[in-house]
Amino acid sequence: MKSAFISIIGRPSAGKSTLLNNICGEKVSIVSPVPQTTRNKIRGIITEDAGQLIFIDTPGYHNSDKKFNHYLKDLAGSSLEDADIVLYMIDTTRPPGKEEGEILELLKPYFSKTLVLMNKTDLHGSNPGTAAEFIKEGAPEIIDSGSVFPVSAETGKGVRAVIDRLFEIAPEGEPMYPEDYYTDQQPEFRVKEIVREKAINLSRQELPHSIYVEIADMEMKYKETGEIKKLWVRAFLVAERESQKGILVGHGGENIKKIRSESSKELNGIFPYHVHLDLRVKVNPKWRRNDDILKKMLY
Repeated sequence: MKSAFISIIGRPSAGKSTLLNNICGEKVSIVSPVPQTTRNKIRGIITEDAGQLIFIDTPGYHNSDKKFNHYLKDLAGSSLEDADIVLYMIDTTRPPGKEEGEILELLKPYFSKTLVLMNKTDLHGSNPGTAAEFIKEGAPEIIDSGSVFPVSAETGKGVRAVIDRLFEIAPEGEPMYPEDYYTDQQPEFRVKEIVREKAINLSRQELPHSIYVEIADMEMKYKETGEIKKLWVRAFLVAERESQKGILVGHGGENIKKIRSESSKELNGIFPYHVHLDLRVKVNPKWRRNDDILKKMLY
């Protein structure tokens, strides 16, 4: 049996979360058109006859002096050391830039266990040749080892070849999780992520990085048999400014109703019991500069 932890790293919007969801066949990591939607190390799991692979989706590696972004970069970098294998995703529709060079520099000690995935090769404007030249110049040993794979995380094209290669090079080991697991996320985390995704996708472009979700209360209701009957959740969408609160709430509360409705619909499709969501909005100024909040939220 094979067993491996696999870290996925790349620039924002390279397709890391889409790849993870495609591999697992389930919604593991939230996805939006907004860069740096992922804020945590998200684990997705697949188990096959050959063994088990545990994938770790990381925040997009992005240059910024803001404290919030430093936490995200640290999360991405810290996932490399303990990984058995690293998947480095490159968006072939964008030319390699400074951030791409920094990622390659970060990966240098791990080239021997790195596969490069050239993503979005199915899209107009894709230029895998430019990406290949960039890798050849900065990491020729990866090119020479045949560890470069053209893929489409969106359609799944080329992904099976990557999975087969991962099982081939994964170390021997026993499964870490039961075979029916596709993630190890706790209900509280899943609720927060789904609500945040819906808020991002149903609000204006300037909001996404200014909001987070806080769970105030969670209560399980049980059947006489001991099975969970209902999960009751009271949560807050937290914005930085009153003007942002107004956007989240919307005219007559229309937007927050949509966010709650779409979140509830998806959560009830994920969990094998009913989820009742009580969702409100509040303001916490400058939360992105608060170390205590960031340490609790980004892990």
